[in-house]
Amino acid sequence: MDLITNLSIGFGVAFTAQNLVYAFVGCLLGTLIGVLPGIGPVATIAMLLPATYALPPVAALIMLAGIYYGAQYGGSTTAILVNLPGESSSVVTVIDGYQMARKGRAGPALAAAGLGSFFAGCVGTLILAAFAPPLTELAFKFGPAEYFSLMILGLIGAVVLASGSLLKAITMILFGLALGLVGTDVNSGVARYSFDIPELTDGIGFIAIAMGVFGYGEIIGNLAVPSDQREVFTAKVKGLWPTKQDFKDMTPAVLRGTALGSSLGILPGGGALLSAFAAYTIEKKIKLKKGEVPFGQGNIRGVAGPESANNAGAQTSFIPLLTLGIPPNAVMALMVGAMTIHNIQPGPQVMTSNPELFWGLIASMWIGNAMLIVLNLPMIGLWIKLLTIP
Repeated sequence: MDLITNLSIGFGVAFTAQNLVYAFVGCLLGTLIGVLPGIGPVATIAMLLPATYALPPVAALIMLAGIYYGAQYGGSTTAILVNLPGESSSVVTVIDGYQMARKGRAGPALAAAGLGSFFAGCVGTLILAAFAPPLTELAFKFGPAEYFSLMILGLIGAVVLASGSLLKAITMILFGLALGLVGTDVNSGVARYSFDIPELTDGIGFIAIAMGVFGYGEIIGNLAVPSDQREVFTAKVKGLWPTKQDFKDMTPAVLRGTALGSSLGILPGGGALLSAFAAYTIEKKIKLKKGEVPFGQGNIRGVAGPESANNAGAQTSFIPLLTLGIPPNAVMALMVGAMTIHNIQPGPQVMTSNPELFWGLIASMWIGNAMLIVLNLPMIGLWIKLLTIP
């Protein structure tokens, strides 16, 4: 009963004309930022942070939150269409999404990503509203041993994701670990493997690596082929909407991805990226049905599962921020900055001292997810026209 009362307060705040406008602006900006590789919500929110000083606190946080979860929607678009992840959490979507586009099934892939994201976002927000305090306590029981186990699970998942030579997969994992060591040690403050290059003291950005591996590889591959022989997707687009069989295949993947993303989103450092990789690993381990497309060749579960997971993870990553004042990732750290600008102390007191902000932000996430599905689904046809551009 308290939940319904609190949500009624939240929707009363979120449905004001001003907050609806800022929710729409945030969702639209987030979608566009997700589509543009290399920018990301962290840089965008950091640039917009000073501008929020003149806004009311609720409107400012609603807009910044919309940018964050809107970017999760938009990141899948270029990942599917041009093999270039717009957002780090969409890296794994490239594997099957782009192959679906090559087979003329970009429409179903984009629709699966959008619908899965919408469902997962709504469920993640419901979990945020109903279970924030107990889930935060659970997250705080994770100690060094649990985090080490989680990292080992991630490395095992990377091996499972690999196809072909196991030796090559392990070599690339070790190479990735070596790249991850570059930067400043968080405990000692000592720069590791920066070679006196100031730009390396902050580490090597994941987006830069993803663009190099996926995006520039595709560009170089195209440049190596004569222009009249380059692959252009023109006449083989087979529809803009998933078939009944697609819905049947992707529904369990969406449910699994949502559950996994909702769980991992509350963990510091986990969030959308870890959720997406974990979801794809699980989907790949599930036995293929008769006649189902193998993973890596355009399986719709390889799109729906990770996209659902990263959106659920993005929503539940607000739980440690709003209930304990502890940011689980870089975006949430910027949200702490936004709250501080408006003289709001993040933590459990927000729920009691400023319920309009707490529940208004949660209610705006449902509204934002509805806005995003309305924005993204009608644009599927427009995005697919990009495939006809040589």
